[in-house]
Amino acid sequence: MDRIPVIPGSGDRGASDKPARDRIFADRGDMRAFANSFLPETEIMQRARQRGVEIGTIDTTPVVGSLLRYHTHLIGANSIVEIGTGAGVSGLWIFQALSSKGLLTSIDDEVENAKLAKQAFDEAGVSASRYRLITGNSREIVGKLADSLYDMFIMRRNADLLESVEHAHRSLRPGGVLIIDRALLNGKVADPTQRDPESVGYREIIKVIKESQDHWLPMLLPVGDGVLVAIKI
Repeated sequence: MDRIPVIPGSGDRGASDKPARDRIFADRGDMRAFANSFLPETEIMQRARQRGVEIGTIDTTPVVGSLLRYHTHLIGANSIVEIGTGAGVSGLWIFQALSSKGLLTSIDDEVENAKLAKQAFDEAGVSASRYRLITGNSREIVGKLADSLYDMFIMRRNADLLESVEHAHRSLRPGGVLIIDRALLNGKVADPTQRDPESVGYREIIKVIKESQDHWLPMLLPVGDGVLVAIKI
C-alpha cells in the first residue's frame, strides 16, 4: 500500500513551534516581484511610468495592470470609467483588451496627468476616439456620470471614497465590476495601528462594501498595493 509522504517535522511538534503549513511556505522567493515580472510591461508603458515618477503620479503596478486587462477581456467591457489617470499606465493595459469600439473615460484632478496619459496613448497608437480624458473636480464629474452605463469602474486614490462607491454602483450596469486599486495601501489598511485619515477611509469603505450584500459581491486581493474587486448585484 502506498504511503502518504510525511512533511519533515510534521509529526514532531517539538521540532518547531511553527505549524507545518507555515514551515512549508517559509523561505520562498519574492512572490510580489515574481508576479510583477510575470507579464513584463512594454517599453511604452515603462516610459509612461517613468514620466509619472518624475512628477509624482500614482500608477498601477504591472500585476494590477494585468488584472485590469484580464477583467476587461473577461466581461467583454466596452465602457470603462477610471478615477485617477496617473501617467496613463493603467489605460495602456486596458487598451490591450478593450474592443476597438470600446471607450475609456479617465478622470483626474491634474491637467498634467492627462497630458502625460495622452502622450502615452499617442505613442501606443491608440485612437483618440477610444478614450476621454477629463480633468477637474472628480467628485463633481463622477456625480454626473450616466446611470447603469459602465461595465467597469476603477478607483485609484480618491478622497471621497464612500460617495464615489455609491456613484459607482449607480453608474455600473448589473454585473458590472468595481475595482479599487491600492485598497490596502501596501499593508497600512491591514494594520489597525495605522490611524491616518487615508488608511481609516479605505478600511471603512472595505467594510461597507463587504457588508452591502444586496449591492456587491466582493473579494479582496493582496496583489500590488491591494485590490478590492466587487460585482454589482
